[in-house]
Amino acid sequence: MKSLELKVPPVAQVIITAAAMYGVSKIVPALKFSLNGSTALAIGLGVIGLGSGIMGVAQFKKAQTTPNPQALEKVSSLVTEGIYRYSRNPMYVGLVLILLGWALYLSHFLAFVLLPVFILYMTRFQIEPEERMMEQKFGKAYQSYLSRVRRWI
Repeated sequence: MKSLELKVPPVAQVIITAAAMYGVSKIVPALKFSLNGSTALAIGLGVIGLGSGIMGVAQFKKAQTTPNPQALEKVSSLVTEGIYRYSRNPMYVGLVLILLGWALYLSHFLAFVLLPVFILYMTRFQIEPEERMMEQKFGKAYQSYLSRVRRWI
């Protein structure tokens, strides 16, 4: 399955997952639920997710390296400051929070089932290949970072 590694851009993965969430919410309407304040909570999660992603990109720009996961050969420095002190993947955490907000907005049980699928896919086909490249490129400095900071949160 190496052929899938780093092939589908994360934003495309989010769009596909969000569309699938919407689709299952329409196909099986009986699994819809109601929760007071779900729209406000969904918006809040989306804003936090967007903020996490923006902070991640800003740290990459500050370090003058690329945030593009499709251009790993252009990574010029190991970013460990700012939000990267708390998560090795704040942009991906942000995407998960946006999808969590979307699932909450849809208020459908099956939409939530797709979140772990997204996380597992991202981990296997995006994050793990990125980690292998970072370890090759930054060696002991990256290994030290791995020991201090969690992959997600």
